[in-house]
Amino acid sequence: MKLLFKLFSILFLTAVIIIGFMLWYQYNTFLKTPLTVTPEHATFEIKPGSNIRQVSNQLEAKNIIPYGLLFFAHARLQGKAGQIKAGEYQLETGMKPDDLLKKFIAGQVIQYQMSIIEGKRFTDIVADIRKDPTIETTLSDADLQAIMSKLGAAAGMQPEGWFFPDTYHFPRKTTDLEFLQRSHKAMQDYLDKAWEGRVLNPTITTPYQALILASIVEKETGLPEERPLVARVFLNRLEKGMMLQTDPTVIYGIGDKYDGNIRKVDLQTDTPYNTYTRFGLPPTPIATPSKAAIDAVMHPVASNALYFVATTPGGASQFSETLDQHNQAVRQYILNRKKATEQKP
Repeated sequence: MKLLFKLFSILFLTAVIIIGFMLWYQYNTFLKTPLTVTPEHATFEIKPGSNIRQVSNQLEAKNIIPYGLLFFAHARLQGKAGQIKAGEYQLETGMKPDDLLKKFIAGQVIQYQMSIIEGKRFTDIVADIRKDPTIETTLSDADLQAIMSKLGAAAGMQPEGWFFPDTYHFPRKTTDLEFLQRSHKAMQDYLDKAWEGRVLNPTITTPYQALILASIVEKETGLPEERPLVARVFLNRLEKGMMLQTDPTVIYGIGDKYDGNIRKVDLQTDTPYNTYTRFGLPPTPIATPSKAAIDAVMHPVASNALYFVATTPGGASQFSETLDQHNQAVRQYILNRKKATEQKP
């Protein structure tokens, strides 16, 4: 009887050792086996609230790994089962199960990108956001009309100009509100920083006034080297009590009715943005100013210039201190434009 019990014990222990070895071998083989990455399953999404068992089962169901139970066991053995993060992940050829687990734990989700381009209006920015399939639309038209209050701005503040032009990276399902919050904070931070280091000017007494003028500078020239001088022209005109007389503000005031041409009647039709009929700055920015345009307003160059006009269509500007000089520059511009038109085939 004792011999039989001893024999049974040996057989049982042997079986346990064999099973244990097979499990160890299968587990190590599993860890060394690359994921099966196909075009159909090149990405994998962990939905909010998912646990490691659910994720393991989904990985097996999509044939990304052969055994979901082993992935689950590996996560538990590593003590990381509760640390996975929701999001969309890129699966890479050659990646092994432990690499995937580390990616889940680190939250290395796929990052998408969208750019806010300097010179765009708020309505253009919103249109771009709504067209982006990776950004979740949560804001209605009514919400957008009150967007600044949602962002914690002062009552009555308008959104124009308050979103920093940059390329933003974000995970899928970022909401439109989250995107705008991030861009608005970036503009606030940069404007505050630039304001602290500004050259004092008696006509620009608040950061918002600087933002308004920067938006005009942005629309008046696409040449970075001209911005500080364009800013100085407008500051000089403000100091002398002259109207700014800048076409981009008139265009903004015309709104959707603008057809690409400014007519004499447009310059004579009064709107809050017509700087040919009203003194001072318009009530809000007219576009999203770039960092360079903001810097130009905060640090304009020294000059007595009061006027400027392009030397050629789309070219650099001629800056003048007197009206006579400016009129001569305008005549030269008209002549250059005529020559350019005649030379076209």
